[in-house]
Amino acid sequence: MPIVHGFDPPERFVAGTVGEPGSRTFFLQAVDGERVVSVALEKQQVEALAERVDELLDEVIADGSARGVVPAVAPFDLADDAPLATPVEEEFRAGTMTLSWDPDDERVVIEVFPVGEEPAELASGDEAEELLLVRLAPGQARAFVQRAEAVVGAGRPPCPFCGQPIDPAGHLCVRANGFKRRDP
Repeated sequence: MPIVHGFDPPERFVAGTVGEPGSRTFFLQAVDGERVVSVALEKQQVEALAERVDELLDEVIADGSARGVVPAVAPFDLADDAPLATPVEEEFRAGTMTLSWDPDDERVVIEVFPVGEEPAELASGDEAEELLLVRLAPGQARAFVQRAEAVVGAGRPPCPFCGQPIDPAGHLCVRANGFKRRDP
């Protein structure tokens, strides 16, 4: 029997980090009352999920099929800048994520599978051992996107020449012929 961490809808669904820029660990965290599930993932996964959720909601607006309101931007009252709920205890590390729109309930559906458990392999009849399943109202989904973009953007600034992150002590820039660059 698989462990399904289901939230329909969660009180809170956010991306956040633990650690200093340059050595941060990224998490998706779903909260409902006292129940907290934290899933570790890569920065690129947070960035891709936020981008795709935003695109999905834009597609729903464009096709006009939604009966309710799908906001174009995050509603002000749903903004969530609070830190992750502590203690942050990793349930699993995210591998594949799926995203869909449920037209009956008008919710964004996000499924996060552990590394090594791919949905294609599970289609053969096997069940995932563990899964995070989150169903978000459109406003909640836009608020998730807004926060995820802020979290991803809060890291080390990029070098204007090579695009690589600049540590507080600077970095050796390949475009500057090996000269050390500092934060501009």
